[in-house]
Amino acid sequence: MSLIKQEEDLLGLWQEETKEDETKQTGKISLQNLEVDIDADVAEVVPKEDIIPVLKITESAPLKRQTQLQWAEELDISCPVTDFEKKVPTMAKTWSFELDTFQKKAILKLEEHANVLVAAHTSAGKTVVAEYAIALSKRHMTRSIYTSPIKALSNQKYRDFRETFGDVGLITGDFQVNQTAQCLIMTTEILRSMLYCGSEVIRDLEYVVFDEVHYLNDSERGHVWEEVLILLPDHVSIVMLSATIPNTLDFANWVGATKKKKVYVVSTLKRPVPLQHYLYTGSKTGLFLIVEEAGKFIESGYDLAHTVKQTQKKQKAKYGSKEGKAHLTPKQEATIWTVFVAQLRKEDKLPAVAFTLSRHRCDQNARNLTTVDLTTGSEKSFIHRFFNKSIQNLKEPDRALPQVVALQDLLMRGIGVHHSGILPILKEIVEMLFQEGLVKLLFATETFAMGVNMPARTVLFDSIKKFDGCDVRTLLPAEYIQMAGRAGRRGLDKTGTVIIMCKVDVPGMKELENMMLGKPMSLESKFRLTYSMILNLFRVEMISVEGMMSHSFKEFRHLSQQKKYEKELETVKEKMKEISSNTQQQGLHWKSLSDFYDMAAEYLQLWSEFRKEFLAEPKYVKELTPGRMLLISHKEHINKLGILLSLETIKKDRAFRVLVLCNDEKTRTVDYGDEIQLSVASSDKEKSEEQYKPDPLWYKMLGLANKKKIFVPDEVGGHTILTVTTDDIIDIVKNKVSVDTNLVIQDWEKRQISRFRDDPPGQTCSQAVQRLTEFTKNVSSGTVPLEFVGPAKDIHLKNFDVLQKLNDLEQKLNDCTSMNIANFEQLFKEVFRCKQLEQKREDLLYKKSPRSLSLYPEFKERVCVLQELGYIDKNNSVQLKGRVACEMGNHELMITEMVLHCVLADKQPAEIAALLSCLVFQQKRKTEPVLTETLKKGVRQIEEIAKNVECMERKYGIESGHDKLNSGLVEVVYEWAQGKPFCEIMQLTDDVQEGIIVRCIQQLNETLCDVKNAAHRIGDPALKQKMQEASDAIKRDIVFVASLYTSEDNPKPSL
Repeated sequence: MSLIKQEEDLLGLWQEETKEDETKQTGKISLQNLEVDIDADVAEVVPKEDIIPVLKITESAPLKRQTQLQWAEELDISCPVTDFEKKVPTMAKTWSFELDTFQKKAILKLEEHANVLVAAHTSAGKTVVAEYAIALSKRHMTRSIYTSPIKALSNQKYRDFRETFGDVGLITGDFQVNQTAQCLIMTTEILRSMLYCGSEVIRDLEYVVFDEVHYLNDSERGHVWEEVLILLPDHVSIVMLSATIPNTLDFANWVGATKKKKVYVVSTLKRPVPLQHYLYTGSKTGLFLIVEEAGKFIESGYDLAHTVKQTQKKQKAKYGSKEGKAHLTPKQEATIWTVFVAQLRKEDKLPAVAFTLSRHRCDQNARNLTTVDLTTGSEKSFIHRFFNKSIQNLKEPDRALPQVVALQDLLMRGIGVHHSGILPILKEIVEMLFQEGLVKLLFATETFAMGVNMPARTVLFDSIKKFDGCDVRTLLPAEYIQMAGRAGRRGLDKTGTVIIMCKVDVPGMKELENMMLGKPMSLESKFRLTYSMILNLFRVEMISVEGMMSHSFKEFRHLSQQKKYEKELETVKEKMKEISSNTQQQGLHWKSLSDFYDMAAEYLQLWSEFRKEFLAEPKYVKELTPGRMLLISHKEHINKLGILLSLETIKKDRAFRVLVLCNDEKTRTVDYGDEIQLSVASSDKEKSEEQYKPDPLWYKMLGLANKKKIFVPDEVGGHTILTVTTDDIIDIVKNKVSVDTNLVIQDWEKRQISRFRDDPPGQTCSQAVQRLTEFTKNVSSGTVPLEFVGPAKDIHLKNFDVLQKLNDLEQKLNDCTSMNIANFEQLFKEVFRCKQLEQKREDLLYKKSPRSLSLYPEFKERVCVLQELGYIDKNNSVQLKGRVACEMGNHELMITEMVLHCVLADKQPAEIAALLSCLVFQQKRKTEPVLTETLKKGVRQIEEIAKNVECMERKYGIESGHDKLNSGLVEVVYEWAQGKPFCEIMQLTDDVQEGIIVRCIQQLNETLCDVKNAAHRIGDPALKQKMQEASDAIKRDIVFVASLYTSEDNPKPSL
């Protein structure tokens, strides 16, 4: 029974939920959520909404849904925990506020050392669960690890947890502090490296907290989360924190199945602070509510906003304004923002975060507010002191950088800017002042929504359009929800306000409704193979690459079906054994019939592949018109001539309706399904025709056994109409019949109705049957030759070798004498059944093997690349080059080839740093850098290596997923490594912002450290020394100034 229950739990797990499925649930569906048209007469029966009593069942008793799978269970948080203090008399950590039900239930499971997934709304208090796990590990004298998707978030958590727990360490790519602490904070990539290297930290590890685990959806880095979850030892308890996602139970079930330990899901039902969504059209009364707190879209609000905007455009058009025909001018933008901010201030809607999905527009909007001042005198004084104290460790020239000066002026007036182009230390200053309420208006890009909980009273959207690297598109529901969720401060605001600015036009109603109320994106596997993963797994052997692939979220369905495949395999083996004991396998004719089966199976497989290409050729498409004679084999209709009546399309495949002859007027097409039934009579073990439902392949083989002998009906024959596919068409006959095929079809369909079933065929149908009968008999008697439409010389087939092989196989089948054996059909039936079981067994063995994994072909291709390049030997043992590649965080093949081809050995430290920047810099530049001859030669060498690696991958069918080399920052990095001040290198580029340069150089330092470790691995002290010197040359001043979150003299703001 448990197995049955397990299969029931997994059934339908991977199907997309549809509205039809939702309506089939318990029936407790709010009428407000039904988007269907009700007939007028039905509408009269349904009471109007205002006279229906509101029961608010969604607040106390949410809609019933599946809450348990084999390895996951969702806890019911609608029922309060009344005896929490009794269950946990001595808590590992306490808080000054009453815990919510979801927090209590999660803590109870942590006390049981269970795995927990907390999917909660923004500001709900997910961090409480993480803190309790850390406190438990401290009580147990074990270790805990907190992972985050971004380094900035790790730094912020380090500050917060250090104040709470004291003994806290931080490990990022360029910074390590207190690495032996009981609680370690790190990025997920660092934890992965520890697991591959077998770090001692893992030995006494009790809890791992994955913050923002929905980052698993990230196309570039999501696979790292899957690797870590698979590699974590079974004794480690997992705490996952996530935004609300639709498929929490499915994801938790995968984690539970992977760790063989149930995962408990805790989700919040609603936001702690509800949101109200508005459109702003630019007028004084230009705020229009379009989504209320309960999440209902208000069409009247949208219509009013749209009308107002259209009226504004018409009025401005009278005065010659071109607004609405193009983008707004900077002056118009400035006017709109100035008026809007004044309105927000007047209505007490500040502080606000203005999400602006472009770094350039963030800066421009902030610069436009030159006349706006949002701070008091005392606030200005504090901001001035805090800002100066925060940058006191910078050199004097760096303090005078244009970005530093400009941002200080903005902050003094309560305005902030936050995006990747801002210097890291300035972003931290903005974050700290924002948390203290001193930044009243913050212009930020989407990345700000991924940080720690920094809510505002209001969230603004400068635009809902986003460039995703390929196209400009509307924000996805998940993206909109993530950013809009920053509105509403718990304990301070009754509701949060979200405002979409409609500067030129009001977005479409459906566009807005889908974005605001659409279903957030489900967690989907982004698992992919990398050379680093393959080499590390070959090296450490903790789990095979095949094991890693099979345990991935991507292959969870494959993993969950293994027991089913095992059961089916046992059944097939039993049937094979049973049939073997009751057949004449040792008889004289068994091998001959078995050889015939093999030839026929190969012929039919090749013909099926060839036929689709063959019949898709324009020449044959023209021939396949109504009235054309065809030779077909379809189920029991073997080798029959037929008249093509019509062509149809069924599920994107071509289908043909064909008139054929049969022996009995009552004969109807019988659908035997796709698989042969191989049951055995329970009484006397003899086969019964009732139990034997043949496979279509059976009939096709009988057709070949009859050497394509044309079927001729008995004297009193009948007819039927079949729907066949290209697989059923043996050949196209040259002959054609002139007949009204539509009338034939109509006549046939009429006679399928019970009351017309005994009616005689109509005149047109009778004529078609008569002509088909005459032609069939003439062909059978040899009076008329049967000629087919043969391949034309100019036909564009991909592989003529297949055609030649088909001809050879057809000749062998014609020469085969097996069908002359007495009682052939009965004997061949036994062979066919046995062969089908053998095929079924092979199919099941394939499904149970790693070869059936979706990524297995790519795995073999990558192994071939590694073998040919010398990273592993033929036995997949990791060689020196492979050990070097294992040291690399990124671009493992490129950097290894550069090291071992001595591209860097003859270069100076500054040149090495500059050349390696080609691998980390990605932004496009408008101007080409000015390089020395040595640097130009180095860039050419790197490009040549990249070309060779790409050619090797292409040889084995691997599509290159590498970013193209970008030498745009080589000059800047070279001058920086030469010792030039930051203000001078900024003059070398006017299209790359300060923050981008700093981030690039920080990533470059991580690469230099990887190469240094690789040089040590291969025993090259000179290269190791150069790498250290290059690292020292770039690791200075404003680029590597200590984070305000991690420095001991942390100038945390406090009014």
